Amino acid sequence: MWTDRTKILIGETGITKLFESHVAVVGIGGVGGHVCTMLARAGVGKLTIVDFDRIDETNINRQAVANTQTVGRLKTEVMKEMIEKINPNCVVNAISDRLCEDTIASMGFEECDFVVDAIDSVQDKLQLICFCKNNNINIVSAMGSGNRACIPQFEVLDIYKTTNDGLAKVMRKKLRQQNVSNLTVVACTTKPLETNEKTVGSISYFPAMCGCVIAAHVVQSLLQNS
Repeated sequence: MWTDRTKILIGETGITKLFESHVAVVGIGGVGGHVCTMLARAGVGKLTIVDFDRIDETNINRQAVANTQTVGRLKTEVMKEMIEKINPNCVVNAISDRLCEDTIASMGFEECDFVVDAIDSVQDKLQLICFCKNNNINIVSAMGSGNRACIPQFEVLDIYKTTNDGLAKVMRKKLRQQNVSNLTVVACTTKPLETNEKTVGSISYFPAMCGCVIAAHVVQSLLQNS
């Protein structure tokens, strides 16, 4: 069985727990795409994946769904195909829509054991976090991983303890305004590079590493709750 080596580490009970778990990943980009593939390979039994966007040529340098053959296709459709090839027993609910105030209630997050926030938009990110907090849904959020090219150093910590992260700084202010007192995030501890470009730079391994750390956090949390 393809899960045999995972079972050595987490046992049959752990394999069963992951198979019975439902995780939502919102944002199937550089970070979220790698979260999805790691969760599928770990044996998670149900994934809800949410993204409205299509694959662009500029995504190829860092996104799991992106290659020369998938440009122009919906990210959720490509990711669903990838997951089904990795883990045929995984039920994939693909939602090709933008998460916003009008759509969030219909996305079924209340049924999930965990939600992963891998959204770029600050407003949409805030919407998802507040929804999960208000409904007691476990959530972990990705912070910034752009404009860095060193050896990645990511930590799982509370957003109010983050440093060197512009996105986290913006989110902290907005979360305080919404009376959100804590939020588990995965953030990089190194300073971003200063560039003269308006577009955020990225390199292949940085978003992937962030996604791997998030997936590890989710898997460990699911197993600890078994």
